Amino acid sequence: MTSTATISTTSSVLDVERIRADFPLLQRVVNGYPLVYLDNAATSQKPTAVIRAIDDYYQMHNANVHRGVYTLSEEATEAYEGARRKVARFINARSYREVIFTRNATEAINLVAYAWGGANVGKGDEIIVTDMEHHSNFVPWQLLAQRTGATLRFIPVTPTGQLDLAVYNTLLSPRTRIVAFTGMSNVLGTITPASEIIERAHAVGARVLLDASQLVPHKGIDVQVMGADFVAFTGHKMLGPTGIGVLWGQRALLEEMPPFLGGGDMIKEVYHATSTWNELPWKFEAGTPSIAEGIGLGAAVDYLTAVGMDKIHAHERAITSYALERLNALGGITLYGPPADRRGGVVAFNVEGIHPHDLASMLDQRGVAVRAGQHCAQPLIDHLGVTATARASFYLYNRIDEVDTFVDALDAAKQVFGV
Repeated sequence: MTSTATISTTSSVLDVERIRADFPLLQRVVNGYPLVYLDNAATSQKPTAVIRAIDDYYQMHNANVHRGVYTLSEEATEAYEGARRKVARFINARSYREVIFTRNATEAINLVAYAWGGANVGKGDEIIVTDMEHHSNFVPWQLLAQRTGATLRFIPVTPTGQLDLAVYNTLLSPRTRIVAFTGMSNVLGTITPASEIIERAHAVGARVLLDASQLVPHKGIDVQVMGADFVAFTGHKMLGPTGIGVLWGQRALLEEMPPFLGGGDMIKEVYHATSTWNELPWKFEAGTPSIAEGIGLGAAVDYLTAVGMDKIHAHERAITSYALERLNALGGITLYGPPADRRGGVVAFNVEGIHPHDLASMLDQRGVAVRAGQHCAQPLIDHLGVTATARASFYLYNRIDEVDTFVDALDAAKQVFGV
């Protein structure tokens, strides 16, 4: 049974039907049912504006950037670098030069682990990560520790799905070189107390990397207010295309760091014995970049800005609260993570007697797309004491009635399995 109050609140925040009209894929029918797409934590759908921006580049402006003095190259460069400036404004960077384009958040984090980590972390130093990290913010630090002889420390997760800051306090020491943590868990939906974690790390002289892949698309961030040293996020979770990500860093740190990759466009001068490096941000962007993807990300930033990040966040909180309410009422379901007011639009769960993969397959038969598995977060899944979970995740184009469709499909699956 739907909640009239919740529907009314959600409808007053966003005009979801108008938004949905901008997303062609949401009109699909899957297995005879209208598509209900609830795997936004993995990747978001793309509005027509983003698709057209990419198409327009290839049809009308296709040329390499930075290198040509002819019209097409200048147009491509203007569009690509314009996208960088849009991203800088979106996260309130002091300068567009602090915005490095990468293939994805994974590459952005690896860039810091190799370039900054290789120059600043050694034997006897310590690196702190959390037990709720995506593998992309876990394995690079594991590899750095193995290369340098540093020690990896872990902030545990409490039974309510939040980071144990009391333990974090005991881990911090003058040996701590960097703290890397997520702004929002891709499994539990937990929104972490970023400012507090950053402040405590800086108090012992450590640097901080924030994985904002789940935060930037849904809540937005102000890098100047937040105070991290590095922030990584990816385009495809925020309405943009795949193949484009962002590393933001404090300019002084980026200036000091050696290049991550060598080749074209990241150089200033090249001689037989030595080379000198280009200015920021191009020092870290070797080779022909993902031009169309960068332009597409710029269009996605325009779209999100026009809708309003505060409205998107409010809409997701309302729909997530309603989903938790419906799932709790269904019975036989284990929910993971904190209450709705402490999480983003992610709900991980298990249904008693049904393996998550079987459940996801059955939901797909009714047109409902959810994720099942370890969600690239095996240490957290192990901590939960399960082998996998199912996960529904919401975005600005999801409707309240899609939650009802999702829960009805879960109920039907329970009946089939007799649980």
